[in-house]
Amino acid sequence: MQKTLPIHFAPLQGYTDVFYRNAHAACFGGIDTYYTPFVRLEKGGFRHRDVRGIEPGNNQVPHLIPQLIAPSFDKADKILSLFIEKGYKEVDINMGCPFPMLAKRHNGSGILPYPEEVQALLSLLITEYPQISFSIKMRLGWEDPKECLKLAPIINELPLRQVVMHPRLGKQQYKGEVDLKAFEAFQGVCKHPLIYNGDINSVEDIHHIQEQFPGLAGMMIGRGLLANSALALEYRQNRTLELDEIREKLQSMHRCVYNQYAEQLEGGDEQLLNKMKTFWEYLMPQADRKLLKAIHKSTSLNKYNQAILAFFNQR
Repeated sequence: MQKTLPIHFAPLQGYTDVFYRNAHAACFGGIDTYYTPFVRLEKGGFRHRDVRGIEPGNNQVPHLIPQLIAPSFDKADKILSLFIEKGYKEVDINMGCPFPMLAKRHNGSGILPYPEEVQALLSLLITEYPQISFSIKMRLGWEDPKECLKLAPIINELPLRQVVMHPRLGKQQYKGEVDLKAFEAFQGVCKHPLIYNGDINSVEDIHHIQEQFPGLAGMMIGRGLLANSALALEYRQNRTLELDEIREKLQSMHRCVYNQYAEQLEGGDEQLLNKMKTFWEYLMPQADRKLLKAIHKSTSLNKYNQAILAFFNQR
């Protein structure tokens, strides 16, 4: 019988913010560790929502790790100072973000083709902050899967808590297949606890990856959990939730997120409507298309709430 692996909820900019994480943990759970979307420096300062999102008093999840993205020690240093000020002792470094605007400045997976920059960033951070337990989230490379193999000796020498690997190239973004052969090659040389991330959409997918790659330290799931909020819970409890149970939990989660945004947003109905529509971008792709379309096409908060009512009252 397979052991139950820890499940990590991958951070996704614009989706897994503090309200979403709190609501998911309260209504579904099954997650060992939640991560904040990456915090970055913008014009020398921090975005208000990033600071609010990592504020310990705002977070009610069992275990939260903040993530930073930076191309150099100087920028990472400022972000780390914020994390330490907020009391965090574990930090994740993003070397996987595939978005070209960031990658071209050597942020995220854009740094992977430059071993000397990776070494300078990681070794300086670890040397300067021995009190912090660091992990990294990365891809196979930016344009060549051998990039991660060239980085392995550097990574192996550092006292990292774990490495999360998404087996795609940065330039692929989320298109195309994951490269499991390249993942296997990296697993063969990686000396740190290794977590798999990428295209996990069902409990069967988790078991399949576990079988194919024995010795994994955990699974990180992003879009699969946005589509099926119950995925981690189903894996942990080894059961498939009934549709009614999922719908009931989802309704509670939706209400929780909606109420928090309604209280916090200051841009009126239109801002709230746009924000709530993102909640449904990945969610339940197999659900009734007509009902989902009514949610996505709603032009006012009133129409949105009618569409939501219809969705949750379907039988």
